[in-house]
Amino acid sequence: MKRTKKERQSQLLETIEETPFVTDEELAEKFNVSIQTIRLDRMELSIPELRERIKLVAKKQFNKVKALDPEEVIGEVVELNLDQDAISILDIGPEHVFSRTGIARGHHLFAQANSLAVAVINDDMALTAKSEITFKRQVRKGERVLAKAKVTRAEGDFMIVQVDSFVKRERVFHGIFTMYRSRL
Repeated sequence: MKRTKKERQSQLLETIEETPFVTDEELAEKFNVSIQTIRLDRMELSIPELRERIKLVAKKQFNKVKALDPEEVIGEVVELNLDQDAISILDIGPEHVFSRTGIARGHHLFAQANSLAVAVINDDMALTAKSEITFKRQVRKGERVLAKAKVTRAEGDFMIVQVDSFVKRERVFHGIFTMYRSRL
């Protein structure tokens, strides 16, 4: 079904409001138009590109983080509910991969998950006491990793945080982090 430009732009605006991290490619496929058409529509509607939308959301969320400075977080924190749950996004670029294979080095995925586990703790200091991690599949250059942290329980000075990372809807990483909190 062919939409008018006005209808498409109205639906585009709704879609981006509902899912602000949707890519131009995904929008083009959804609306059955070219990527260039989506970009022109965004420009007309004054909707920033994806990277800028992520940064705007991350900047708002990061003001809540207590245990880390902004440069210490790996990825962009896009949702944060202290002592409950958090979400971050990491776009895998050439600096994250082995040059010969294009496969992401594991320490980047671990660092994203670990820094998110620290960020979700509502304390001035949180340290990783223990982690149990599993890599479910290789992640490649150009993929976007969405990490979701959830505080599952508190045990005295420790909090248990589960982090699962996904590429699209496929889980690529699973970790259970035992976090020491200072409770200052």
